[in-house]
Amino acid sequence: MLPLILVLLLVLVLFGFGFAVKALWIVAGVLLVLWLLGFVIRRPVGGGAGRWYRW
Repeated sequence: MLPLILVLLLVLVLFGFGFAVKALWIVAGVLLVLWLLGFVIRRPVGGGAGRWYRW
């Protein structure tokens, strides 16, 4: 009985880890698209260099 519980617990942990990794990939993809859009849009703020960020 104990090995069955341990295996089920391991499956649950690995499933949760896989879901978290997939969610992080989705977040990374969204951030990449926003970053690339920043290069495409390039609206000048206050007559600056035409960048939407202030690095």
